This record gives sequence, structure tokens and C-alpha cells, in this order.
Amino acid sequence: MILSEKIIMLRKKYGWSQEELAERLDISRQSVSKWESGASIPDLERIVSMSQLFEMEETEFTDGMTPEITEGKVITVEEANTFLEATKKYAARIAPAVSLCVLSPVVLLWLLGMAGAKRGAVTENVAGGIGLIVLLLMVVVAVAVFLLTGIPYNKYEYLEKEKLTLQYGVSGIVEKAKETFAGTYRICITLGVVLCILGVVPLLAVSIFFGNNGYAVILATDALLIVVAIAVWLFVWSGIIWGGYQKLLQEGDYTVENKAVNRKYEHVTAIYWCVWTALYLAISLPTMRWDITWVVWPVAGILYGALLAFLKIKNRKAERE
Repeated sequence: MILSEKIIMLRKKYGWSQEELAERLDISRQSVSKWESGASIPDLERIVSMSQLFEMEETEFTDGMTPEITEGKVITVEEANTFLEATKKYAARIAPAVSLCVLSPVVLLWLLGMAGAKRGAVTENVAGGIGLIVLLLMVVVAVAVFLLTGIPYNKYEYLEKEKLTLQYGVSGIVEKAKETFAGTYRICITLGVVLCILGVVPLLAVSIFFGNNGYAVILATDALLIVVAIAVWLFVWSGIIWGGYQKLLQEGDYTVENKAVNRKYEHVTAIYWCVWTALYLAISLPTMRWDITWVVWPVAGILYGALLAFLKIKNRKAERE
């Protein structure tokens, strides 16, 4: 049980309101409210006062709380809350920007399809020109969002690289917030996977019922990109927020071991994603087969996991030697 839950339980056990507990501790009701919501943590003096007030030993009052990490940079509850709020804002801006990149070829494909099927007065050259302009504008907007949002958020980069010590009670608060978000995270990931699978259905339907109808294939491809963009939004938004909890708790990709590997090989991972981005554009732009080339990214993700596993093994061997 974390401290905020224990304060609520004991206050209700004694039949006190937040105002009554605040009066006995000679503090404001807002302070008690923040303790119980997990927005802040009482200092040691208040903890001693509450243990006496509830007729308990100090060790008994704090018994059962989530144990803290004991090494590295100290993270206060205020710093943890500020970071989590910044992470939610960051996710809300980055997720649509990434989806915008996925959607960028949609107009180009649609216009080229119309021109090829002679469904309008626009020629293929004009359609291609307009489509490329729209594509570039969408990419520029996305890149601007990445830069304007990412640069201020970079001040929290140390959470990905340094060992952390969470101030007394912070790990319990973060763990509780993570558990609250866990259901949303699972729904987003599940729905995203389902959408990626269903996104192929229009292409299959077109191939079965319309044969070699090029315009129908392009419309089905646009539908696929739209569905994938929605899935990507779900993946990125929920993944960034979930990653924020993992950074503070040093779990998943942000364990102390993984941080050591990332610090040592960060130039490798940076080059890795640059190469895959260049490969994606080099294949997609000349061929215009955006309906197929998006597969590059799942493949890159799987290989990236394999690369990290290899680097971890290499790092362990180097440490033993």
C-alpha cells in the first residue's frame, strides 16, 4: 500500500474529514488533499506527526510502502509530476505529427489515380506536382512539430541515461498512475494491431472483385494508409505515455542495464534509424508503391530489437572481460 492510500484509510478509520485531519496537523486542507491524491508527499516531520496521531510507530505507519530505488539522481515528486504532465502533452503533439507523415502520400496517390483513370481534367504531370507539394507541406508541418515539441522535451533526456533515485513515496505514486493507465495502453495497442490487420482488407477486396482496376487499387491503398495512420497514432500516443512511467520506474527499455547500453551505443542506433529512413524514401519515391513500402517500418522495428539484444550481449561480455 502506498502512503497516499494509507493516509486515506487511516483518516476514514478515525472518521475524520480532510479538514479535521488538517486541523490536527496544523496544515491546510489542500495539503492533505495533495497527499491523498499523490500530487505531493508529506515531509518526515509530518509523517512523524501522523504516526503519533494515528497511534502507530513510525515504521509501522510506513510499513508496506513500495521500496525505493537507492542509487543515482534524486527525483522529487514535483519533478516526477512535471515530467509526466510534459510527457502527456508531448505525446498529444507527436502522435498526430507521426500520423501526418504516414498520410502524406494519400493526396498524391489519389490525384495520380484520378489522372490515370481520366476521371478529371487534371493531367498526370499536374496531379503529380500538386500531390508532391501537398506531401512536402504535410512532412514540413510534421517536422516542425517534431522540432518545436521535441527540443523543450529534451531537458528530460537524463531520465533515459542516468541512474535514478526516486524520493520517498514517489515510486508508489508513479506505479499507481501507471496501473491506472495500463488499461488504456492495452486497448490502444490491441486496437492498433487490429487496425493494421484490417487495413489490408480493402486491397484484398479490390484484387478479388475489381481485378486490375488501377484506380480502385489506389483508393484501397489510400484507405490502407489512413487506417495505418490511425493505428500509428494509437501506438505512438500510448507508447510515449507508457514510456514515461517506465523511465521513472526504470523498467522495460529503461532499466539500468539498457541505459548503459544506450549510452555506449547511442551513435549506432542514431545511424540505424537514419539508414532505414533513407532506405524507405529511396524505395518509395521512385516506385510510388507506398502500399507496399510501409512494411519497411515493422521490419526495421523487429531488427532494431534484435540489434539491441546483440548489443546487450556484447556489453555483458565486455564487462566480464
